[in-house]
This record gives sequence, C-alpha cells and structure tokens, in this order.
Amino acid sequence: MATPGSRLPLPAVVAHADWSIDSAKRWVAVALRDGTQGYRALPPRPVGEPSGFLDVLASLAGTEGSLFLGFDFPLGLPSSYAERAGIDEFRTLLPHLGRGRWRDFFSVAEKASEISLTRPFFPQRPGRRGEVSRRQLLDGLGMAEAAGLLRLCDHPAGPRPAASPLFWTLGAKQVGKAAITGWRDLLIPALNAGRDLAIWPFDGPLDRLLAEHRVVVAETYPAEVYGHLGLPFGQVGRGRRGSKRVQADRAANAAALLDHACALDVALAPPLSEAIETGFGPSPDGEDPFDSTVGLLGMLNMLRGGRSPGEPRDPRITAVEGWILGQTWPR
Repeated sequence: MATPGSRLPLPAVVAHADWSIDSAKRWVAVALRDGTQGYRALPPRPVGEPSGFLDVLASLAGTEGSLFLGFDFPLGLPSSYAERAGIDEFRTLLPHLGRGRWRDFFSVAEKASEISLTRPFFPQRPGRRGEVSRRQLLDGLGMAEAAGLLRLCDHPAGPRPAASPLFWTLGAKQVGKAAITGWRDLLIPALNAGRDLAIWPFDGPLDRLLAEHRVVVAETYPAEVYGHLGLPFGQVGRGRRGSKRVQADRAANAAALLDHACALDVALAPPLSEAIETGFGPSPDGEDPFDSTVGLLGMLNMLRGGRSPGEPRDPRITAVEGWILGQTWPR
C-alpha cells in the first residue's frame, strides 16, 4: 500500500477528466510516458462522445501499456442510502443499474412522489420557489438527517469545502446528473463489454490495480488537489477570494503549476505552458481546462510519491462509499 514518499507503478497514459452534465464543459488533460520515467503533458481538449472516450485514451497507451484515469464525479453511494436499499457492494451493483429492479435509477424524479430507493435522484427541474426541497428527497429515501445524503469523503476536509450530495440535482455543481452521464454512458457500457477496467478503491489498493489492470479509474476532486499543490486561491484584495472562473486568478497559479510540473519531471507541450501562463483564456469556462490540468498534476504528484492516494481503512468505504483520490484518511 502506497504511503507518502513511495512511488506507484507508472502507467503509459495518465488522464484527468473534468466532468459536467454539459458536454461542452467536459475537458480532459493527458500525459504520456516519454519512454523513461518522465511524462509529456498535452493541452486539455474536449472529452467528446463518452461512448468512445476510453477507446481513444487506451489507444494512446498502445497494446501493452496501461491507463490511469481520474474523473471529477462521484464513484460510490452514501452508506445510509445503501443500507436502506439493501446494497452491499457498489462495484457489483454498478453494471446492473438502469435495468431490472434498477431500471428507473437514472430517471431523475420530477415529483417528490416519484422518489424511491430505486429512483433516488431529485429533482429533474428547479420548479417555482419553495416547490422542491431536500426535505422531500430525505423523506422519499426514508432518511431523517441531511448528513445521510453524504458519503464520508463528501464532508469538508481541511480548507476544502463539502462536496455536493450525490442524489440532489440542483445547484451549480450538478454532481448528481454528472454522475449519471459518467456511470450510464461510459463506465457501465465498458464494464458490460468485458473491458479490463478496475475502479479504485473498490477493486483493491491503487498500487496493485496499476500493476495488474489495463485501465484504472478513480474519483477526483480538483478542490482537493488545490491544497495538495498549494495553489494560492486566497484573498486577492478588497476581501474577495480568488475564483477559478476569473482568468487573472487562474493565472496567479501559473508559477506554482509550472514549478510542480518541473519537479515532477513533466514536460509541458508549448500550448499547455502558454495556457497555464495566461490563465486558460478570458472566458469563465477556462475553469474547465484549468481544473482538468490541476487534476492531472495532482495524479502525477501521487504517482511520484508526493502524496498518498489515501487508501481507505474501513470496509464500508471500500465496498460501498468509495473515496476521493488523495484525500487524507481521517484519524
């Protein structure tokens, strides 16, 4: 099991996808082994059609190489929900979602009366003010407390804020609907097609998965990686905090990102160096290629031993809830 300072097996391809319900906001950053112990990082690009995404990345690894892929969407289920639904293992359940007993799982409930343990996502639309609430979701799932909607890794960790609940589909992050597209349109078809794909931490510790499997997938959270890399999203004047949606604030992180790339023996393609230095352009949507790049460097930092993957020590977590890559296991 990897600890800080220990190096993990080095895949031929490392990639990080910043995911969203909006296909235009899905970006992926890729690094390729250069034949030695170093990597060459390419400029981020749109993910494209999910059904062919794994094939494109796996082809970059060649016939013998492996792919390590991070996704910015949840992998796992809140244990309070899983207990009520009779779910013992997320990894065993995943390929069956969308059919049989679970045929309505990905159909987001439009009305509170439609919420059930086999149809847990809500609401489909915001509705009029006060028309939908998390209390309705809790009641529909038979939960008393809002904390039951969160996994352990979703709670605040140090300076990092709490992640959004999986099943609540309102708000800017839209993690629920992003997870639906990632599970339904990408991971489940790959698993049902028999692809050699392992999901951390459900299938085992990261060092073993990287050594034994062609494709290894893990959940990431760029806000978690900001702290790993020491990115200065702090006060930027007049009480305003830095924002990844502001070009100047993204550019303020350029020196730190370039220093990390150098320390990690990552050669940056010239368009990527330019994008980092200029804050990934003036559009607020520059946050998507920015986060895909941050996530990639965070994964490479782990492979180089600069950060432990944070292997969970609770069977409930490795069986049901999952874990955010690199998040420190709580004492």
